[in-house]
Amino acid sequence: MEKIMNKDGYDLHLLQTKKFKTIHLSLKFTTELCREVVTNRALLPYLLQQATATYPTATKLRQKLDELYGAILHIDSSKKGENSILTFRLEIINDQFLQDKSSLIEEALQLLKDVIYNPKLENNGFDNKILEREKQTLKNKMESLNEDKMSLANTRMIEEMCADEPYHLRVHGYEEDLDTITSESLYNYYEELLTSDRLDVYVVGDIENTPIEKLIDETINRKKQASIATKKSNSHHSVDKVLVEHDQIQQAKLHFGFRTNITFNDQDYAALHVFNGLFGGFPSSKLFMNVREKHSLAYYAASRIESHKGLLFVFSGIAPNQYEKAKEIILEQMEQMRSGQFTEEQVEETKEMTINQLKETLDNPQGMIELHYQSVLANSDKSPEDLIADVKRVTKQDVLDVSKKIVLNMTYLLTSEEG
Repeated sequence: MEKIMNKDGYDLHLLQTKKFKTIHLSLKFTTELCREVVTNRALLPYLLQQATATYPTATKLRQKLDELYGAILHIDSSKKGENSILTFRLEIINDQFLQDKSSLIEEALQLLKDVIYNPKLENNGFDNKILEREKQTLKNKMESLNEDKMSLANTRMIEEMCADEPYHLRVHGYEEDLDTITSESLYNYYEELLTSDRLDVYVVGDIENTPIEKLIDETINRKKQASIATKKSNSHHSVDKVLVEHDQIQQAKLHFGFRTNITFNDQDYAALHVFNGLFGGFPSSKLFMNVREKHSLAYYAASRIESHKGLLFVFSGIAPNQYEKAKEIILEQMEQMRSGQFTEEQVEETKEMTINQLKETLDNPQGMIELHYQSVLANSDKSPEDLIADVKRVTKQDVLDVSKKIVLNMTYLLTSEEG
């Protein structure tokens, strides 16, 4: 069970479980997606993992983690719905499994505090040498997106489909912003982020006999908690935009963007999960069986939902000359869903697979955190267990009702120069 405590400046989420021999800490700083700072937020994880004032080089920081019995520190920037999330993760062995019974968690939290609140600085800003090096690292990451054609196709589709919404922003930021970011401007933004973002702290593990609440209180330095603005996805997007772009590729990428008009907090969210499983979420789905297996039109064909924005994406890899045929058969699968061309038995099988998938996620500490964090983003009190119970209750009619709400908004093709 999740125990939530509202602290001065942050919310503490304790997930007591004897499943793991490790303790997982996750600090999530959340704010609205914004073009002005998205590159700053993408750059910060690279910088903060390189050095602190106490451990002024990446080598010294890694040595300290090794001393903590191979503790793992990871920082990343992501987006969910129209929220930008900066996450600090720390994984350590639980004290009770150490022979010397040392207080590893206290030492680890001291290091985490150092990483967050005591970065390596010079002249009122971050270390400039580290900044310039990590700018190049991020730039390489941005460029690597152009090599991963599936990710590139999905990114371009979202940019066009959600052009007038914050969700279109690239989570890795923009190359043209890098030159304008200085060590002082980035540090000033980071100081602002630490006080103005919403902060949720998750602790997963066997923490029953640990003064974890007191230790976290001593680690976090905040006065005021922020709230998350939950916006309903625009339901008026019913235009099917078509965009064809060309690249030096052999396998074309045919992607579709649908508006589901259903988000995490909605009553029919569980039915949307089951719909997605039937449509393209599992190897037994319509897209996989019909587009890939039966008609051999795609190297892969699958779908996934975006829970906090109310979107459903379809991905497929096709031969460039199969565009019209593949498009026709993929959209035909959606029409079959709308006309109820699936059985009660398929619904029950898909419910079982959906529940197993959720349970598997809960068997992983980070998965457990992410599933519980969904309800924070949605400003909801729905737990993962509630979601599983909701899935069990889904009927064929519920899935049909969901299918009627789903509207095609974007067709995107990335094809060969001659395609």
